[in-house]
Amino acid sequence: MRISELAGSSGVPVATIKYYLREGILQPGESRGATQADYGDAHVRRLRLIRSLVDLAGLPIARIKTVLELIDHPGDDLFETLGTAIAALPPYAPERVEYPRAEAAVRRLGWTYDGGFAATAQLDAALAAVEDAGIPLTDARLDAYGSALHHLAEFDVGEMPAPSSDGAAAAIEYAVLGTALYEPVVVGLRRLAHQDVAARLLRG
Repeated sequence: MRISELAGSSGVPVATIKYYLREGILQPGESRGATQADYGDAHVRRLRLIRSLVDLAGLPIARIKTVLELIDHPGDDLFETLGTAIAALPPYAPERVEYPRAEAAVRRLGWTYDGGFAATAQLDAALAAVEDAGIPLTDARLDAYGSALHHLAEFDVGEMPAPSSDGAAAAIEYAVLGTALYEPVVVGLRRLAHQDVAARLLRG
């Protein structure tokens, strides 16, 4: 298909497609002359992935390049690759050497602690914020949240596509998009659960 047809199939304007081509995040089409190229279904899928990362995950082009590079060249250590890909997602916390609040929480839950994982910094900042607000995270709340979220994590990871002979691309796409797109779902369901419980207790 021509670039105009690619735009029609993907819903991405021609000017934006050309920008992605210049930035190197969309692979060139098969050349049909000095000013023409043919594009295929792989380009449509790539554009949909890029638009998801831009519109839904809110990633800047530099971060998108990081994620796409990991999808295209994941390396041999899938665990390490997934961690790097997830670290490209917002919110971005300032990097420090120690995260005492997060470390204490994670160790209490008996989970794997990794001070270099982006979510560790995010959790530490969030715990500092609730402390400053005068509603620090109690052990009982931490245990309840940890148990519920660990069950969600087990389900999510269990649903992740297994690396195929073609590599780990599908697993990385699933992890990045699943994290970015389902976190708002978790927040929305939590609020609706609060509404339901409050209605049962306060009106029952």
